[in-house]
Amino acid sequence: MNDRPSTPLLDQIDWPSDLRGLKPEQLGQLADELRQEVISAVGVTGGHLGSGLGVVELTTAIHYVFNTPEDKLVWDVGHQCYPHKILTGRRDRIRTLRQGGGLSGFTRRAESEYDPFGAAHSSTSISAALGFAVANKLADRPGKGIAVIGDGAMSAGMAYEAMNNAREAGNRLIVILNDNDMSIAPPVGGLSAYLARLVSSREFLGLRGFAKRLARKLPRPLHNAARKTDEFARGMAMGGTLFEELGFYYVGPIDGHNLDQLIPVLENVRDAAEGPCLIHVVTQKGKGYAPAEAAADKYHGVQKFDVITGAQAKAPPGPPSYTSVFATALIAEAQRDARVCAITAAMPSGTGLDKFAEAFPDRSFDVGIAEQHAVTFAAGLAAEGMRPFCAIYSTFLQRAYDQVVHDVAIQNLPVRFAIDRAGLVGADGSTHAGSFDVAYLATLPNMVVMAAADEAELVHMVHTCALHDDGPIAVRYPRGNGVGVALPSVPERLDIGKGRIVREGRQVAILSLGTRLEEALKAAETLEAKGLSTTVADLRFAKPLDEALIRRLLTTHEVAVTVEEGAIGGLGAHVLTLASDHGLIDNGLKLRTMRLPDIFQDHDKPEKQYADAKLDAAGIVDTVLTALRHNSAGVETARA
Repeated sequence: MNDRPSTPLLDQIDWPSDLRGLKPEQLGQLADELRQEVISAVGVTGGHLGSGLGVVELTTAIHYVFNTPEDKLVWDVGHQCYPHKILTGRRDRIRTLRQGGGLSGFTRRAESEYDPFGAAHSSTSISAALGFAVANKLADRPGKGIAVIGDGAMSAGMAYEAMNNAREAGNRLIVILNDNDMSIAPPVGGLSAYLARLVSSREFLGLRGFAKRLARKLPRPLHNAARKTDEFARGMAMGGTLFEELGFYYVGPIDGHNLDQLIPVLENVRDAAEGPCLIHVVTQKGKGYAPAEAAADKYHGVQKFDVITGAQAKAPPGPPSYTSVFATALIAEAQRDARVCAITAAMPSGTGLDKFAEAFPDRSFDVGIAEQHAVTFAAGLAAEGMRPFCAIYSTFLQRAYDQVVHDVAIQNLPVRFAIDRAGLVGADGSTHAGSFDVAYLATLPNMVVMAAADEAELVHMVHTCALHDDGPIAVRYPRGNGVGVALPSVPERLDIGKGRIVREGRQVAILSLGTRLEEALKAAETLEAKGLSTTVADLRFAKPLDEALIRRLLTTHEVAVTVEEGAIGGLGAHVLTLASDHGLIDNGLKLRTMRLPDIFQDHDKPEKQYADAKLDAAGIVDTVLTALRHNSAGVETARA
């Protein structure tokens, strides 16, 4: 007999306060409904599925036990936040995830008071939650800081830096370690669940506190022995000695899908008088959805899919992705040269280095979420004569900028940076956009910065990187597929700092860097149709600039426009500096720079993002015509 109510429980939940009105025995049904809602929504939108399915019960339990939003809940990275969004007033918009004008795929402060801290990069949650906890302590407010961090994110040093300072928060900081992949815990069973409940209980903590106070009155040798005996006994039974050494009271491991275990432990920790606490929960990524459970990646990131079969929508056939072109080109370089090796920071498939690792396992290194280490490790390899390629997304390389400057550029070491996801990235939005790499790399002495205009150019640039031993060199390329040009059978070594003319004209010069070249050529066709003879140059290098080519174009054309997929401070700034240094603007030249707007652009389809940034053909044409009209108006005013 089915005694469940006819109205789904999830339909009764608009906010966590509604959730707290349920009976504990109703939470299992709510979690089941929440899981189905996540599956249904992501089937429509695509996105990060497996991680969210793994924390359905945990999300339910946290909002049931803690007083969010007064208690600040911080999700590390944010891949797993979809159930959280559904329970915090955003269910009616959940099918707009990652769509233009819709919900972000990550937590975002501007979106909800239940997102107290924005996330998308790994291993920031403990630092942020510690900040909330200490702020509340200083203001004598009751709120806690709660960080939910995955086991993979614990490979980053920042997590331990935060934990090393956690004592300042007292009992206002709670860290929940979501162990779903690394298997760092012993098997979870009834005994470990019982022990977790016991050692987190008020009675145990009260007794332990009394024993600690008593031990302090003992002579120092006996006091130290008592402390070590307590840590050793609990460490033997439950693990967690490392966290204890960092000042955390460790509880776990417990089954992250068993609400009967989760609820009492969370309640005990909520009410504890002890200092910072770490709860170790074991979950299964993709839990409750058979296709995800069976998949090797647990459906971490998916396209739109059929909910019944799990079959993901396939993209129409087209050119290979830039990432796969890079991987193939790098494998070819490694076949030619035993000194070529590759480093990734926990993104082997995202950077294409999984293919390299299959071919050259001894020369492939995944260092975990540790971009700082990755760069300095590559510097050490380069200093000893290897030819390392450090393949990191543009947005993640930002995390290692000091190492790029101090350990690579100053020492002029030939580390090769393969910068994937350069430019705008679509649904992942501003947190993953590669907007700043040209600006932050091209300002560095000794650095060479290239940008591939198409997949053939990328092959040439990988080859150029492999042979460049005079210092650091970087090649940037975007997410997504190439434009369909034929790949060269034999790569060409490019002359450092030399661009190329793709189309010759007389009045207008478009100086392109990167994959905006296709739009530049379209713009040239439109301008020609309007009677404006147009040159298009692919500069190839943001640093060093092809000064001879640029000076020729600026002195022989009426209008010159630079076009790049990066923020202000990049190619355009360097060309303006060159023009200023040589007095080229004083001769009446109309020089304009086109780059990304000075905002963090919201997620949308990439083509829409570039159109909004006016970095498409129409935007280039408008910039040229506006420059001409502005000059004509100035002339007429002067004549009057």
